[in-house]
Amino acid sequence: MASPSLAAAAASPATSPLTLDAIPLASRPPPAAAAPRKRPVLLLDTRPHPASPTPPLLSSTAAGAAAAAAAPAHARRKKPSHPPKPRWQTVLSVAAKNAALLAALLYLGDLAWRWSHPPPPSPPPDRAALEGYAARVDEVEASLSRTFRMVQVQLEAVDRKIDGEVGAARADLAALLEEKRLALEGGLARLDARADELGDALAGLGRMEFLRKDEFEKFWEEVKGSLASGSGSEVDLDQVRALAREIAMREIEKHAADGIGRVDYAVASGGGRVVRHSEPYVPKRGILNGWLGGGNADPQKMIQPSFGEPGQCFPLQGSSGFVEIKLKTGIIPEAVTLEHVSKDVAYDRSTAPKGCRVYGWYDETPGETQSGHAAKMAALAEFTYDLDKNNIQTFDITAPHVGMINMIRLDFTSNHGSSLLTCIYRLRVHGHEPVSPGTAGFQA
Repeated sequence: MASPSLAAAAASPATSPLTLDAIPLASRPPPAAAAPRKRPVLLLDTRPHPASPTPPLLSSTAAGAAAAAAAPAHARRKKPSHPPKPRWQTVLSVAAKNAALLAALLYLGDLAWRWSHPPPPSPPPDRAALEGYAARVDEVEASLSRTFRMVQVQLEAVDRKIDGEVGAARADLAALLEEKRLALEGGLARLDARADELGDALAGLGRMEFLRKDEFEKFWEEVKGSLASGSGSEVDLDQVRALAREIAMREIEKHAADGIGRVDYAVASGGGRVVRHSEPYVPKRGILNGWLGGGNADPQKMIQPSFGEPGQCFPLQGSSGFVEIKLKTGIIPEAVTLEHVSKDVAYDRSTAPKGCRVYGWYDETPGETQSGHAAKMAALAEFTYDLDKNNIQTFDITAPHVGMINMIRLDFTSNHGSSLLTCIYRLRVHGHEPVSPGTAGFQA
């Protein structure tokens, strides 16, 4: 709602702030220095008024005059005056505003021009240019394809070369390893052979009855007593030589009689006998018939001296079999000796037994059945007869806590190559008779 002051201002003639007086500048009187210039002030009336149409906008000069006329007396107070702005600053401000307005008009005019004059549509692309571009793309793709194939071929060639070199290196390494393995196996075989020889030598030394120092001193005292008893004088060197010669002759006679110098409780001349054996080999007419004693070979040959003659054996059918021997008397077994013909005079040594087992028991009932024997049999030793060693080989009883036996059984499960027969030249059993023979029986 407009105030009465604004209405009074609207009734006064409107003047433009930019209107210049027609009076020339020279005819104007100079402004009074003492009277300050009054600035127009616009006051708003907040009192309620009846509705009236909105008055037209007034210029700043008219509004200022109307406000000055309508303002109350207490509001028109003197305010401190400010010096007026220089004219050049006013001109510059007006020029800047006009320039900004001109720029806005130019921008709007350019937009209107562009809107009224749109750019012509671009011409369609040239078909020949498109075809040339497609041809260039095809050439690039073909070049890339050729390059990829060349790289792939080179990679395959490199792979084949690497595979070949790796395969050759692997083959060389395998050959070298195989050579080293064979050399190592040969060395181990030789070492095993030497170990077996050393074991046999130690076993032989163990079987030899060496005298301890106290035993030798006792023996020497007995020798001196026997030699000095007849002459009544000290023992001289000639007497010792004569006694040594006598002892050596007795040992030679003992070994010449049996070959190893150990008592054989299975020998036929001492009372041993073969009671059972596997199927004997019956040769056809020919050389073997005469060599093996014809068709009536005696199984007692296995417990008789053969004196190293080829063919003086008992042949058994095949590469496996058994022999059961009744001993001279009940003994505590210590070892068994298996003999074959010497390699120096043998015609064929493939008939020698190889893998052997020895069983023993005490037979209190003559004529006992085989099932009764099997119930009482106990393993005494297991060994292999080696053709590379001496033809007379002795094997110790390895079973612990062996009691008295009077029956022994030799089982051979293989021989050294012959599929027709296996020859047993001689089997011996060594041991000693128990102190109290009344306690017969096998204790295992």
